[in-house]
Amino acid sequence: MASKPKVKTQKKSGKEISKTRKSKLDKKYVYYFGDGKAEGTGQMKDLLGGKGAGLAEMTNLGIPVPSGFTITTEACREYFKLGKKFPKGMWEEVLKNLKKVEKSMGCKFGDAKNPLLVSVRSGAKFSMPGMMDTVLNLGLNDETLKGLINKTKNERFAYDTYRRFITMFGSIVTDIDRKKFEDLLDDLKEKKGVKLDTELDAEDFKSIVEKYKELYKKETGKDFPSDPYEQLKMAIKAVFDSWYGDRAVTYRRLHGIPDDLGTACNIVAMVFGNMGENSGTGVGFTRDPSTGEKKFFAEFLPNAQGEDVVAGIRTPLKIEELKKRMPKVYSQLEKICNKLERHYKDMLDIEFTIQEGKLYMLQTRVGKRTARAAIKIAVDMVKEKLIDKKTALLRIEPEQLNQLLHPTIDPKAEVKVIAKGLPASPGAAVGKVVFSAQDAEEWANKGEKVILVRNETSPEDIGGMAVAQGILTARGGMTSHAAVVGRGMGKCCVVGCGAINIHEDEKYFTVGDITVREGDFITLNGTTGEVILGQAPLVMPALPEEFYILMKWSEELSKLKVRANADTPKDARVAREFGAVGIGLCRTEHMFFDPERIKAFREMILSDSIEQRRKALEKIKPYQKEDFIGIFKEMKGLPVTIRLLDPPLHEFLPKTEEEIEVLSKEMGVSTKKIKAKIKALEEFNPMLGHRGCRLGITYPEIYEMQVRAIMEAACELAKKKIKVIPEIMIPLVAHVNELKMMKDLTVRTAEDVMKQYKVKIDYKVGTMIELARAAITADQIAQEAEFFSFGTNDLTQSVYGLSRDDAGKFLPFYIEHKLIEEDPFISIDTEGVGQIMEIAVKKGRKTNKNLKLGICGEHGGDPKSIEFCHKIGLDYVSCSPYRVPIAKLAAAHAKLKTEGAELVRSTV
Repeated sequence: MASKPKVKTQKKSGKEISKTRKSKLDKKYVYYFGDGKAEGTGQMKDLLGGKGAGLAEMTNLGIPVPSGFTITTEACREYFKLGKKFPKGMWEEVLKNLKKVEKSMGCKFGDAKNPLLVSVRSGAKFSMPGMMDTVLNLGLNDETLKGLINKTKNERFAYDTYRRFITMFGSIVTDIDRKKFEDLLDDLKEKKGVKLDTELDAEDFKSIVEKYKELYKKETGKDFPSDPYEQLKMAIKAVFDSWYGDRAVTYRRLHGIPDDLGTACNIVAMVFGNMGENSGTGVGFTRDPSTGEKKFFAEFLPNAQGEDVVAGIRTPLKIEELKKRMPKVYSQLEKICNKLERHYKDMLDIEFTIQEGKLYMLQTRVGKRTARAAIKIAVDMVKEKLIDKKTALLRIEPEQLNQLLHPTIDPKAEVKVIAKGLPASPGAAVGKVVFSAQDAEEWANKGEKVILVRNETSPEDIGGMAVAQGILTARGGMTSHAAVVGRGMGKCCVVGCGAINIHEDEKYFTVGDITVREGDFITLNGTTGEVILGQAPLVMPALPEEFYILMKWSEELSKLKVRANADTPKDARVAREFGAVGIGLCRTEHMFFDPERIKAFREMILSDSIEQRRKALEKIKPYQKEDFIGIFKEMKGLPVTIRLLDPPLHEFLPKTEEEIEVLSKEMGVSTKKIKAKIKALEEFNPMLGHRGCRLGITYPEIYEMQVRAIMEAACELAKKKIKVIPEIMIPLVAHVNELKMMKDLTVRTAEDVMKQYKVKIDYKVGTMIELARAAITADQIAQEAEFFSFGTNDLTQSVYGLSRDDAGKFLPFYIEHKLIEEDPFISIDTEGVGQIMEIAVKKGRKTNKNLKLGICGEHGGDPKSIEFCHKIGLDYVSCSPYRVPIAKLAAAHAKLKTEGAELVRSTV
């Protein structure tokens, strides 16, 4: 056996080996900033968090920032992985960087003669204001307090600072109820006969410090920690732990921020705004965060620390007061703000402190703003040539536009929230409680504003829903009937509010010991899901000019077109006003629930022969035709996709004994016959039953009547030189033969009508893809269809094997326990349902290159789903009229993201 060739190797010394191991194993967990130079930059938000990156960037820009360092988000993640222990080497880095801060600031941490005090502040990648923890004035004990007094020659300031530190450390690090500290201070102020903290003297603060220490020992069983290094360790852990605090977790869930990012921790040398009248603190924005107006918007408090402004302990002054008191400082602050805005090219949120006439910047980050302000700032900055149109669009999250499109509760109003459900349709509504659709209509006809309260709604409730100001249901999810229809109508809607117990017969509901009766006023907040007792004042903002500019830019930069789901001329008008380029779904069954129409439709259902059914349908046709004429007029020149009857027939029949008796008298039909028909039409699983094209196949006279109404409306308008583009959609097709049979009926009827009117209409026949089999055999179906429209609500049901109305009982549990990331009825499940859609797209276009593809399920208004639709190459999305602007902006985002752009989280 041949021996292996010898290879010469150069031996490394033990020192070199140690260095190699250190470089491979050790990570950098701490980044320093100070004296005009920082180790980090503003681009390092992932690692340093927003606050740390901002401090580093300001330092590098030569802006006055107290020296400090940032412990990285990676250290936080490691801390949790290690069972809440600091990662190896992190504490040593902290001590090393603390020395740098000492050198920069000319004082020493824990020193009895010249003490350095620090703040310990959280700072995640995405701004989460007030959700995590901060400790100020850390490093104080009885010895360093003496040094602070000697250094500042200000005993009152020193004891004020000490009491603040004990309060923050006790409440944040050891979970003592902050109110207990505040109560002791309030008792002292009451004894002294004063109202403000600034009216207390050094002796007062000295006595309160002792009381705070006693409270700390009583609550924790330990003396207040005197070792500054132990204080620092405990505070860093508290900041890390606050990442998983209830407030932070809830905030992340509401704003779609991932749980695995972690927070950075910033240790910064303290500068003091509470050293007298030539000191102070403030927070502000480089532009008005409510209106977007280009003016410095800030508040200032003299002789105070930052917590006083944030906590509202004292009423702050307008920034103009700083200009009067310290004009040089104000001028410097204004210049810094202008410099920061030009540098970041965005509206910024800042915090500052003035210590004895010297200005320090403590924070800068992209500022949060209202939707109105976001749009104005984005458009204005394009005009100012700070940013381009693409950046402007990416500055605004699509969902924010909800704030502009619906009435909202006046934020200044004090309200009593009694329950909370799912925020199904945004906006707000005030009205008197009613418990049936019939009552809603009767009350509305008398001029009353009502809120329809039901356990759940059905298509039969459409009349009451249409006249109600808002809808509240005890059951159902975000895509339940009430939610879908509410959004489509632009109605405020709260669903799945399990806290309310409805007693329909007695006409009242209860929440705990509160009883709300028929006729009592309630207010719904469809943006938060809150149910409010009484009448809250509403605000309906007018759409600003910048909104329309933004929509124009969205159209210019997007590939996906946006249509609307609209069932009435009014819905169509709203959709067109918002810029929809057609109707992607008109649900014909919603046209049947008018009292006169449903009577004729029920007559048709109860008929014993085709002749009788045709006779009843002839009574309905004029109504359908009238509706189509109204919709076509509103959408002239734009395509209108009309879905033929989809729900099972039993949904149109009465359910209670009382309703059956009424129908029996109205129609002259025995209750026995009505009950027999109801029994005959009963289904174990209506979702998979006798509905959609199956109805058209077994009762072709229904679809024939509808097609005739559509084409007659189109022909009559064409004769008046109004361009109409009808697209007739056959629902629930599973097999190509179903579509072929219904298409033949549609074409035959359409040709007959056009021949009768001597008019040629450019119409199309297509189908909904809402069953897995249809998607898998899309190549066959596409040979008969001119367009596909994905009905993703039913497609999700059939792919998952879930009922969307029943899934609300357990889906929240699935999401909470991370079994699935989000509700598949809210955002398309791209791994499952999405793959089925991709199959249908590829197969459909393989056999029909001219196949038009769209989506008309509720997902058509969801930004994440819209991004997916763009990715797989759909031509359009269709959503409720009030979500058209959101969809248009989301479509532009989808296009820009494929070009490598990144959404800037600047607004809430």
